[in-house]
Amino acid sequence: MHIRWIFPVISAMGLALAAGHAVAQTSDPSAPKTRAQVQQELREAQRTGNIVVLGASGQMLNEIYPSRYPPPPSEPGLTREQVKAELREAQRTGNIVGFDDSGKMLNELYPDRYPPPPSEPGLTREEVKAELREAQRTGNIVGFDDSGKMLNELYPSRYPAANGNH
Repeated sequence: MHIRWIFPVISAMGLALAAGHAVAQTSDPSAPKTRAQVQQELREAQRTGNIVVLGASGQMLNEIYPSRYPPPPSEPGLTREQVKAELREAQRTGNIVGFDDSGKMLNELYPDRYPPPPSEPGLTREEVKAELREAQRTGNIVGFDDSGKMLNELYPSRYPAANGNH
């Protein structure tokens, strides 16, 4: 038995227990984890190698020795119909890499052949005006000098405090 790896493993187990305890305390104070739950989490972390190794720049055991641990479960892939639908949509919108060496999409090379991308809905005129009035009232506008500071930073006595006490 090699002594060199015992200390890091024991240290990692202690860290896992401490982390499990910290998570148990911070996740939901009204329903803390039981000792059995924390022990189960530790066993699972040991089984999967999901334990930080001290002195390994924060790497997990399963990152340092991936062959010793089971691979993480993979996400289910798309169905054939979903892939076909994605391809049809990409062809329709030109969201496919062009045939030249530029690496641009077809809709970038030939924008007149494809529909424009949908635009995000913007603010209404009234919403913009309301934002401007609020910025003017609070001084949340860049000052007229070269400092880049806001007016409420340059002239704090002219504007209400951020917490609304003025």
